[in-house]
Amino acid sequence: MSVPLIATSADGARVSLSTPTAMPLASAFLWNRRMMVQINCRGYATAQFMQPEPAKYAHAPNLEARTFMQPEQPYYAHHPGRFFYIKDEDSGTLFSVPYEPVRAAAEVFEFIAEPGRIGWRVQQDGLLVEASMQLAPEDVVELWSLRVRNVSGRVRRISVYPYFPVGYMSWMNQSASYRAALGGIVCASVTPYQRVEDYFKNRDFKDLTFLLHERAPDSWETRQAAFEGEGGLHAPSALQAPLLAAGEAHYEMPTTALQYRLEMAEGTDEHFRFLFGPAHDEAEIAALRARHLSADGFAAADAAYAHYLAQGRGCLRIETPEPALDEFINHWLPRQVYYHGDANRLTTDPQTRNYLQDHMGMAYVQPQSTRYAILRALSQQEASGAMPDGILLAEGAELKYINQIPHTDHCVWLPVCLQPYLDETGDSALLDEPVTGSDGTTATVFERISAAMRWLLTARDERGLSFIAQGDWCDPMNMVGYRGRGVSGWLTLATAHALTLWAGICERHGRADAAAEFRAGATHANAAVNTHLWDGDWYARGITDDDIVFGVARDAEGRIYLNPQSWAMLSGAAGPERQTRLIAAVEAQLETPYGVTMLAPAYTGMREDVGRLTQKFPGSAENGSVYNHAAAFYIHSLYHVGDGDRAYRLLRQMLPGPDPQDYLRRGQLPVFVPNYYRGAWYQYPDSAGRSSQLFNTGTAAWVYRCAIEGLFGLRGDGDVLRIAPQLPSHWPHARAQRRFRGAEFDVEFRREADCEEIAVSVDGVLMAEAAIGAIEAGRHYRVQVTLPLSVQSSTLVAAFATVSGARQ
Repeated sequence: MSVPLIATSADGARVSLSTPTAMPLASAFLWNRRMMVQINCRGYATAQFMQPEPAKYAHAPNLEARTFMQPEQPYYAHHPGRFFYIKDEDSGTLFSVPYEPVRAAAEVFEFIAEPGRIGWRVQQDGLLVEASMQLAPEDVVELWSLRVRNVSGRVRRISVYPYFPVGYMSWMNQSASYRAALGGIVCASVTPYQRVEDYFKNRDFKDLTFLLHERAPDSWETRQAAFEGEGGLHAPSALQAPLLAAGEAHYEMPTTALQYRLEMAEGTDEHFRFLFGPAHDEAEIAALRARHLSADGFAAADAAYAHYLAQGRGCLRIETPEPALDEFINHWLPRQVYYHGDANRLTTDPQTRNYLQDHMGMAYVQPQSTRYAILRALSQQEASGAMPDGILLAEGAELKYINQIPHTDHCVWLPVCLQPYLDETGDSALLDEPVTGSDGTTATVFERISAAMRWLLTARDERGLSFIAQGDWCDPMNMVGYRGRGVSGWLTLATAHALTLWAGICERHGRADAAAEFRAGATHANAAVNTHLWDGDWYARGITDDDIVFGVARDAEGRIYLNPQSWAMLSGAAGPERQTRLIAAVEAQLETPYGVTMLAPAYTGMREDVGRLTQKFPGSAENGSVYNHAAAFYIHSLYHVGDGDRAYRLLRQMLPGPDPQDYLRRGQLPVFVPNYYRGAWYQYPDSAGRSSQLFNTGTAAWVYRCAIEGLFGLRGDGDVLRIAPQLPSHWPHARAQRRFRGAEFDVEFRREADCEEIAVSVDGVLMAEAAIGAIEAGRHYRVQVTLPLSVQSSTLVAAFATVSGARQ
């Protein structure tokens, strides 16, 4: 009987991969608020922790900037991994778990991703080895468990070598030694610095990396060169000797390697536990050991971490004709949303756009976090009403990297984030909350967001188009307007959408004059785009400093961009006829089997009036990939205009599988939505569809919103739950459990031949409209939703349009 490539448990919360070679970069990740570990099926890992800025305790030589930059590239030869060598002492044969570094073909292989654990089950040469990693909810430490069982039918004499490379730690000072009193190996370093003032910042750093054992080893090695020797990583020279040399590293590359010599009768088990991570001093190491390194300690950490994850369980559970979709939305998608909002991508200065969009997703998971994020962001607003490029989250944090480059879109995301928060909570009191800004003045949330909207209205040229400076949402579009004249078509449309959302909020909260002001601004922005950027079948991306319109039919590369088309539907700039034309253009030029690309054709060389986007490899990242964040905007816009079948098709294409060939092409497990899949389908077909393996992406929040409000149409609005589902027409039925305002809604959707318009019953009582009001916290509602057989029923689309229009 053949083993499936990907298998899932009955409840969908366990996903496993049966080979380490077919999808070699397939990975999973664990995190808490202070650390993150991403590890692939072969055992290569990247990890970081906060102190308070991101730092590493196991380094990839010469790849210090890799962490979230290019994980689709293999880790081979750089070995920031977690490995266990197994040597038969009688025959000398060697294999390793998970798969690297020996790469011996296993009789049984299983890479297992669960919400709170990553593990492997490997059988080779009559030995069954199970390894797993878990985290505690607060401490910066990896908890590793290893179990070896003899299933060979004979007595076995083996050595087991846990090997966790540490890598190059510091050119100033690095060493390692075995510390019997602490029960493990400790690698020490001094973070390099030049300025005197940096000493006082660095002296509290966690400059120690440790590997602690529960069972004392027979020997150890702390020198990487001595351990690997001439044999290299796949056949370390030190393993040829009966015992490791117990060496100490004195200003040379340190490592952590232990050895256990075992004699195992048939059917017996050996169980080991280890801790791996950073520490400031030996006292911290000893405390971590006392807290975690025991059976009880691991069990306590497991229970505490499960409780931590439960706080981000989301507000939607579904049951549809597509089990793979159910598993992803019920378990993995809210988990990814929660990571982004609770850990803030493990940075102290998230980009403002990322911070707000991530917390837009948290409105459905932990709304109080969204409230805090809005207030935190507004506390750093400038006197002009502009928002900064990044939000500082820790004392002493500074804007770094991309946040030092002027971008012009950050104000847009305030109402985009606020809208779902108000929909979910009804917390209108937030609008009157006083916030002291970066200039020391105090104003209410309403006043501050109004100031941000007025800043957007002023940051435009004489045509009414928004200046782009050195980037809008698209970071590397840095040369369109760096001389101060270039404008962004997308940002003008996004401004119109933001103004419309804000006007709707103003109206609902009794600010009619403000609503009129901002609606007029939205109308003017839409008119400017329609006058200057409509190219006949789609909207242009922008106009450069030299007054060149780009993203138009005459361009050989970058002819059409996705974002302007999406936001023209959201903003209302595109009427029905233009919607039809631009959707047809997107379908013809941007859709691929793996989703819709961000632009096409991809650029093949530098275009100096667009910027470094064009220098990226064709089909990667922003240069023509299936950039899922942009694709999610498009899906959201399709739901916005009632094109549910098309929206669902593209949403489903965003998720890998369930067809094995699709998994093999993408190379990714269905446990997170990635930043992008390779595009340039017609330019580089061999690599098209390959996952970036990047799980840091604003996509997650938007996909969750699309599932809740678009696909299932269970959207809060004032004090009611509105029901406007856009289930794909091939689904005859579906179920959803929705948490909203402290109540539980068990919703059954069913299509019926004699149904002409949507009908909603609550606890057997037919409702006058497709909405549920007077919601009682703690109550369980049973809801039946009857739908026409065709999703394109004119009555259903009309009903949706009415709801959508009321919202704006």
